[in-house]
Amino acid sequence: MLDKFFALSARNTDVKTEVVAGITTFMTMAYILFVNPSILSSAGMDKNAVLLATAIGAGLVTIMMGVFVNYPIALAPGMGLNAFYAFTVVIGMGVPWQVALGAVFISGLIFILLTVTQVRQLLVEGMPFSLKHAITVGIGLFITIIGLKLSGIMSIRLSLIPPTLEKIVAAHGNGTPLSFETIIELGALANKEVLLAVFGLLFIAALMARNVRGSMLIGILTTTVLGIAMGVVQIPAGFSPVAIPDFSNNAFFELDIMGALNMGLMTIIFTFTFVELFDTMGTLVGTATKAGLVDKNGKFPRIGRAMLVDAFGVSFGSLLGTSTITAYVESAAGVGAGGRTGLTAVVCGLMFLLALFFTPLAALIPNAATAPALIIVGALMMEGVRNIDFSDFTESLPAFLTIVMMPFTYSIANGISAGLVMYPVLKLITGRGREVHWILYILAILVVARFIFLNE
Repeated sequence: MLDKFFALSARNTDVKTEVVAGITTFMTMAYILFVNPSILSSAGMDKNAVLLATAIGAGLVTIMMGVFVNYPIALAPGMGLNAFYAFTVVIGMGVPWQVALGAVFISGLIFILLTVTQVRQLLVEGMPFSLKHAITVGIGLFITIIGLKLSGIMSIRLSLIPPTLEKIVAAHGNGTPLSFETIIELGALANKEVLLAVFGLLFIAALMARNVRGSMLIGILTTTVLGIAMGVVQIPAGFSPVAIPDFSNNAFFELDIMGALNMGLMTIIFTFTFVELFDTMGTLVGTATKAGLVDKNGKFPRIGRAMLVDAFGVSFGSLLGTSTITAYVESAAGVGAGGRTGLTAVVCGLMFLLALFFTPLAALIPNAATAPALIIVGALMMEGVRNIDFSDFTESLPAFLTIVMMPFTYSIANGISAGLVMYPVLKLITGRGREVHWILYILAILVVARFIFLNE
C-alpha cells in the first residue's frame, strides 16, 4: 500500500530508506523545537505555548507535504523570519506579538492567492537552468555554513570598539558590528564539543564511503552516545525520556488580524512575503532537484501543490501561535540519506508530533552530532555546479552570485535576488534579452524596489 501511494518503486526507494531519511531530517532540524521558543519568548510569548505551536505546526504541515504532494520536504517555523518577527517587529517597532501574528497570517493569505493564480509556479518555470542549479549549490554551501557554526569547527570572533559595544548593549544585544569587528576563524579544536563534531564528520563520511545505508542516522546516534561518554552531553538528575505536554498554556487563535491592518503594517507584511517567497522557492527547487524530482523538461511535478501546502502553513502556524512556517533547507539531509518521496516527510512530521512527549530525549542530541550531517549534505549538493556553463559569462556570474550570496549573507532569499537581477541585466547588455523569460524582468524590478524602499 505504501509503495503504491508514495510511488516508492518508481523512485527507486523503499520503506526502510524513507523511514531512516525521515528520522534523519527530523534530527537535523529538531533544534527548532528549542530555539524557536527561546527567540519568540524574548518578544513576550510563553515558551511552552511556542513549543506546542512549533511541534504541532511543523508536524501537521510536514505530513501534509508528504501526503498531498509526495515531496520529501519538511516544514517548520523559519529561522531568520522568527528573529525578524521577534527583534525587528515586536521589540524594535513595539508591535504587540498578537498583532505581529496577524501580519504573518495575512502574508500567508497572500501566498495562497499567488499560488492559486499560479504566479509562484510561473516564477519557478521562468527560472533559467543555470540559476536552478546555482540555487541547489548555494543552498549546499548555506547548509555547510550552518553545520560549521553549530559544530564549532568555524568560529566567529567579535572585537568590538567601544561605540559599537555601547549601541549593542543599549539595544539589548541586537546590533550589527562594523566589518572589521567580526573575524571568521578556525574553532578551538581542543574543545571537546569540536572534537566530538570532528569525530561525527569522519565517522559519517566513512560510513557513506562504504555505502552503508542510514549512514547519517547511525552517525548522529553514535556521536550522541559518545558525547554522553565524553561528558559533552549531560543527562540531568531524575531524567525521564517521556514528558506529558502542557496544553493548558497555549497561544492558539490569539493573533490579531484587524490590529495588523489598522496599524498599517503593510511594509512588515511585504517583508514576510518577500523573504518567504524566495526562501521557499530556493528550498523547493534545490531539494527537489537533488531528490531527482525534475522531469526531462526541467519542470517540477506538483510544484503548485507544494507551494499551496507551504502557503497554508504560513497562516496555519500563526493560528497556532508561531511565526512563519516554511520549507526547511535541512530537508536535504533526508534526501542525502536516500529520501525520495513524501513518506520521508510523513515520518519526519510524525517525529515532530511525538517530540511533544519526548522533548527530554530529543534535547539530549547535541549540535556536535547533527552538524556533521549538515556539512556532508552540503558536499552532496555541490554536484549541480557541473551543470553551470562557466564559459558563458552571462550565465556564470549570475550563478556565482546566487551561490556565494546565500552563505555569506546568511540568506537564501538574498542569493536568489542577486541572481535574478544580474541575469537579465547581463543578457540585455549583450543583446540577448530575448533569452530571458518575461517574468524575470518583473522579478528583477521588484527585487531592486524592495531593497531600495523597504530595506531594514
